[in-house]
Amino acid sequence: MQNSRWPISYVLTLFYALSAFIILFLATAFLYWGMDRELEVEKHQSLVDQLEVIRVIIKEKPAEIETLKMEVDLEGAARRFAKFYARVLDQNQNVLMESANMNQLFLAPSVFPPPVPFSEKPELGTRWKSPEGKWFLLMSAWADSEHPRLLELALDITPEETVLAKYRVKLLLVLVMGILCSAAVGILISRRGMKPLAEIAEAAQKMNAAQLHARIVPEKWPRELMALATAFDGMLARLENSFSRLSQFSADVAHEFRTPIASLRLQAEVALNRSRTIDEYRTILESSLEEFERLSRMIDSLLFLARAENAETVLHPSRFASAKEIKIVMDYYEAMAAEKKVTLDLEGDGEIEGDSVLFQRAISNLLANAIRHTPPGGKITVLIRSQNGETQIQVTDTGCGLDPEHLPKVFDRFYRVDKSRDSEQGTGLGLAIVKSILELHGGKVEIQSQIGQRTTVILKFPARSPS
Repeated sequence: MQNSRWPISYVLTLFYALSAFIILFLATAFLYWGMDRELEVEKHQSLVDQLEVIRVIIKEKPAEIETLKMEVDLEGAARRFAKFYARVLDQNQNVLMESANMNQLFLAPSVFPPPVPFSEKPELGTRWKSPEGKWFLLMSAWADSEHPRLLELALDITPEETVLAKYRVKLLLVLVMGILCSAAVGILISRRGMKPLAEIAEAAQKMNAAQLHARIVPEKWPRELMALATAFDGMLARLENSFSRLSQFSADVAHEFRTPIASLRLQAEVALNRSRTIDEYRTILESSLEEFERLSRMIDSLLFLARAENAETVLHPSRFASAKEIKIVMDYYEAMAAEKKVTLDLEGDGEIEGDSVLFQRAISNLLANAIRHTPPGGKITVLIRSQNGETQIQVTDTGCGLDPEHLPKVFDRFYRVDKSRDSEQGTGLGLAIVKSILELHGGKVEIQSQIGQRTTVILKFPARSPS
């Protein structure tokens, strides 16, 4: 099942709209709460003021109920929209006075909140909605401690509630329009912001094996995409280098294999051209055997390099004395060196943590290469020393030396200073194998040379090889 994902532009738009919704919702909620609170406090204060007036009248003229009724009626008549209603009861819950129409408005004593003592002021009134849909602010309090009277006051706040209802609708409309507008703006912004990324993708799609030299150029993109463009150009550079090396490697392999195969074919054609003696056939077979051995060595070397690059070569690390292992290899090449009248010398010692078999192979390749290029009467010196926590092995020969232009390339596969490809020059893989072995051990290899004097290959093994 294909894994479907939302486009980044949709996700950005969604989060942009969501953040705008939260901000607008909090802003509209605060505005509504502020307006509602302000109106409620204003009406509550108005009701408290009327309560205090009635308390004063009752305290000063407790028996003059008509005076109180006149005050209440005048107050109610003075209000055009927010009507005021009052009821006065004695301590036995008998009604002494009440505004007209209170019972018709369902303002029965049971709907009022519990009264507060005569010496206190109600903190906030109670909102109540009548069966007819009218809104009232209710308040209940005691008056006059000597002649206790229960005051029940009601203020018609229906106009204010109507205003708040309309205000809520307007705020909701603003909220919806704000979300829609923010979503539209978010789409435009996200598409514009993602445009450089789409251009990078378009540029990447145009690239192929024939255009690996092309680059995206990070400087032309926004700062946030410069890292991506830089990484992409770096990847292209690595691909171009790897592709070039692979093409060169394929050409070298074809060339290297073609030479011995052509030689084998020629020898077979010569052998089949006419009848020959047993000695002649033996000579042809021996020559063919040499070519077979050369092909076998080349294939083994290529397989080793392939496994080393793909991390398939497993190290068997142990701590060993490097001088002992080098002496074993030098004893093997002693006869070859003596035949060319080349002296082998070993100096120093040091411990190395690594694979002793691969170590011997690296030293063997270096000694074989040095003997091949050292003239008769020359000398090959292997110097072992410890420096800066690592063990260095220097293999120096008194050969003809190398031009500086060749030094950076001598560790490449099939590279030869002498471009002729005869069997005496070897397979051209020896130093490449040495480099791979050092890299497997976490070390590195360097080469120094002086024309007509000497060539030195330096192997640097770290204190501990990678596990």
